[in-house]
Amino acid sequence: MKRVRVVVQGEVQGVFFRDTVRSAAADNGVAGWVRNHPNGSVEAVLEGTEDAVNAVVAVCRKGPPSARVGEVELTAEEPEGLEGFEVR
Repeated sequence: MKRVRVVVQGEVQGVFFRDTVRSAAADNGVAGWVRNHPNGSVEAVLEGTEDAVNAVVAVCRKGPPSARVGEVELTAEEPEGLEGFEVR
């Protein structure tokens, strides 16, 4: 089991970024959450198998078509056994 916190900078709010991450998480069986920050970034916590989490991180690096992804910061964390995926 792998857990990673992802913070994405750039033009990533108001472009369906959170829904894109939610959809990728559902497709890959990844648990966690995603939310907007007041500073314009998007933060997500992803838990699942290494391959599944890596697949969702790849989506975060690209974003939806109307997003302009800048910096992507990844922080490994201890898995907590999250279930489901929430858009906050």
